[in-house]
Amino acid sequence: MVRVLALFIKRYFYSFCFPYTHCPNTRRQRMKNNTAARWPFLLLSCLTLTLLNAPPLSAESNTGITDTQIRIGQSCSLTGPAMGLCKGMRDGAQLYFDFINSQGGIHGRQLKLITEDDAYNPEKCRKNTESFINDQNIFLLFGYVGTPTTEAVLPLIQEKNFPLFAPLTGARIFRYPVINEVFNIRASYIQETETMVDRLVKDRGIKKIAVFYQNDSYGTDGLNGVRIAASKHGIIPSDTVSYNRESPDTEKAVSQLMKSNPEAVILIATSEPAAQVIAGMRSAGSEAVFLNVSFVNGEDLAERLINHGIGVVVSQVVPFPFYRRVPLVAEYNQVNSELSPAKQADFAGMEGFTAAKALSRILSETPAPLTREAFMKSAELHENTDIGGFSFSFNKERRQGSDLVYLTQIGPGGFLRPIENLNQLYQFHPN
Repeated sequence: MVRVLALFIKRYFYSFCFPYTHCPNTRRQRMKNNTAARWPFLLLSCLTLTLLNAPPLSAESNTGITDTQIRIGQSCSLTGPAMGLCKGMRDGAQLYFDFINSQGGIHGRQLKLITEDDAYNPEKCRKNTESFINDQNIFLLFGYVGTPTTEAVLPLIQEKNFPLFAPLTGARIFRYPVINEVFNIRASYIQETETMVDRLVKDRGIKKIAVFYQNDSYGTDGLNGVRIAASKHGIIPSDTVSYNRESPDTEKAVSQLMKSNPEAVILIATSEPAAQVIAGMRSAGSEAVFLNVSFVNGEDLAERLINHGIGVVVSQVVPFPFYRRVPLVAEYNQVNSELSPAKQADFAGMEGFTAAKALSRILSETPAPLTREAFMKSAELHENTDIGGFSFSFNKERRQGSDLVYLTQIGPGGFLRPIENLNQLYQFHPN
């Protein structure tokens, strides 16, 4: 029908607007009298031809929104040192998105998660993000994993005013000063390390605390957190040992830490170098208490440590994934058993599920038309929003949803168990 209308206008347009150009001079006067009346049709015809030849546009074109989908982009380490966290975060989020999609989605639109591998490499993460923003028609970014990778995209998302929701990092740079585009769900590394130092001092009277940290923005942020917390007790770290993310020399780190003979070691690391240092020091006879921030991925750490893991501490920032008295946890386990029965519940999956539910709540309460700006304004209105025994809060001055931090330890069989204080630690006995 559109083609027929276009051909009709093109065929009769000229003769209708200028009917006397082929006539003798005796008819020119009538042309002058009638042409003025035909100009409205001329303008209407031009407009119609323009519209007919324009490409079709959706109601919300180039915004990551279609009539059927809300497109969400995630860059994380599907390969590389943070692989376990990335896959867990992705799988937990996808679990909730599948559940909400089965209920009709968000206002009739399905949530579509697109995950690209960055191998925990900042440059790859930046390129993935450029592709999301410029080529893949993504509505918002979600669940990025790691401090150095996520930090690499900050200039881009600020330039484009592009929202990033629930990055899996506790670094201060994403919280203070406030970055309008970034919405964190989890607590900060400063809060995690403060909890560790407080418990070491209050529960065990330990003040000789060393730090093993990754030599980048992730590790230095955690190190600064330890220093801030220690200063409140009038102490400083007894030793600080760093490692290179690309090529960690853990044997050298073990040797240096053993010389300083710390009572406790706080590790700001990924699971493999953390496991190597803990196992190495315990094999060398160290009786230190070992404590790790949540980014280490406690389940992966326990698997790597095998017989050297008992009594090792890992801080956590999401509800314990097996404590089903919390409605959110019960929901996670129920949906997981129905949609992904072969997948074991874990902390990374719990974090992905939690973040996806928080995101979905905000999306569902964002007034139409759904735009990035409208989403961010809606997020700022969520104060003490309860999603099942877990609450988050955002406003113009706050971009960290939760302050939840608690400690777990690796128990017999490699299972993580919550603890209230460090006097509850299992004792490690070398074979």
